[in-house]
Amino acid sequence: MADTGRGGADTPVPHRGAVTACVVLAVIMQALDTTIANVALPYIQGSVAASQDQINWVLTSYIVAAAIMTPPSGWLAGRFGRKRVLMAAILGFTVASMLCGMAQSLFQIVAFRVLQGLFGAALVPLAQSILLDIYPPQQRGSAMALFGVAVMVGPILGPVLGGWLTDNMSWRWVFYINLPIGALAFLGMSIYLRETPRNLLAKLDWFGFAMLSLAIAALQLFLDRGEQLDWLSSGEIQLELLVLCVAFYLFLVHTFTAKASFVDPTLFLDRNFAIGMIFIFVVGIAYLASLALLTPYLQTLMGYPVVTAGIVMGPRGVGTMLAMILVGRLIGKVDTRVLLATGLLLTAWAMWEMTGWTPDVSQWTIVWVGMIQGAGLGFLFVPLTTVTFSTIPAEKRPAGTGLYNLSRNVGSSVGISIVSALLTENTQANHADIATYVTPFNRLFELPAFVHSWSPWTAVGRAALDSEITRQATIIAFVDDFWLLMVISLAAVPLVLLLKKGSGGGGPAVAVAD
Repeated sequence: MADTGRGGADTPVPHRGAVTACVVLAVIMQALDTTIANVALPYIQGSVAASQDQINWVLTSYIVAAAIMTPPSGWLAGRFGRKRVLMAAILGFTVASMLCGMAQSLFQIVAFRVLQGLFGAALVPLAQSILLDIYPPQQRGSAMALFGVAVMVGPILGPVLGGWLTDNMSWRWVFYINLPIGALAFLGMSIYLRETPRNLLAKLDWFGFAMLSLAIAALQLFLDRGEQLDWLSSGEIQLELLVLCVAFYLFLVHTFTAKASFVDPTLFLDRNFAIGMIFIFVVGIAYLASLALLTPYLQTLMGYPVVTAGIVMGPRGVGTMLAMILVGRLIGKVDTRVLLATGLLLTAWAMWEMTGWTPDVSQWTIVWVGMIQGAGLGFLFVPLTTVTFSTIPAEKRPAGTGLYNLSRNVGSSVGISIVSALLTENTQANHADIATYVTPFNRLFELPAFVHSWSPWTAVGRAALDSEITRQATIIAFVDDFWLLMVISLAAVPLVLLLKKGSGGGGPAVAVAD
């Protein structure tokens, strides 16, 4: 049975290869779920009768749940034992995946995705901590490289595998695929992984955790439901805004007055950490929000089959991996602030290219623009983690990593909600604007090319004309969202000037954060 205590240079760890394989399987399972469901969203939408903005709850509910449960994962592992928590996370994630596949309504699949996010939050940080423990210091770099490859398998294979499963079986299999992976990881962990000592005296600031979780949940409900219920004209939205404000106020007061609060406020006295939290929030908005937009663009506007959509989205992950390899060689030789600015500019460039897209854009254009955006992400993640944690004390890094991941996840969910709401609202506004120029007295409708297909004098012609107006309005709405993401990316560039050059890479804690 494996001893997963910290291994030194001369301390061999039995079954280390088996433990590593199980850890990698667990990480791949979690990483796949960040992108595998994206290409299946239109099919899920049709199956559960959801609107365009409602179906994105399938994405945001998972992200928010994972964001809420990531910070206390370390406390759970210390209090109940890392093996117990990790096995419970794998089992819960796998069962929740099966329930997602069996869901018959929007409410059910969103509820089960929340459950999936709650269990999946602990998989990556605990798996990473195991690898750092079972490998001696001189081999930890290789272990983290293997871990990084496992994390990047999700963005690369997720869209392709999701498209193939949806086309050849059904969208439900993008969730069922987790069953064999989860079963193997669970079985291997139960055999080869030894339990860590439990700290029965470990305490969690339950009030601070509850208030922060309530504020995040209320914020997400406010953003997800606002457009559908006409924002503050709805009593429900007013209530959610009130809960958000009260919970966040209580959280802030408690944080600055309690002796051992859930969030250490002194972390934000470090300039690099504070700026890094803003940066990773922007990264979350720019990356996952654009993925949420790309899926309906490819499948609804361009009419791509789900497999084709997955294939053209896959190279985005390849761009990220290649950029991360290059950045790994440049860190220490090039100022991390230069690398960060490069990543933001690459992301903004990709968004600018997408503002010129029409449904006639070529597949090659989609592929290379996706690779540019992926490369921008690769230039951001590692340098940003390095500079964020390079100036804070080592004893504060575990708390900092939880907040760092929380900011990224909240940024992702907020970004998806905002672009989805704007897409719906701008489509309606654009439709109204275009329709004002379409009258039966336009001489164009007398041309033979229009008199049969778009004639305003027949019911069929008016329906076809309205459909085309809606299509054009939707294209413009997508362009508006791409412009917004470009502006957000560019607006973050000046923050680079506020960062201090760090003294080092931050060691293993940085790897955990990333």
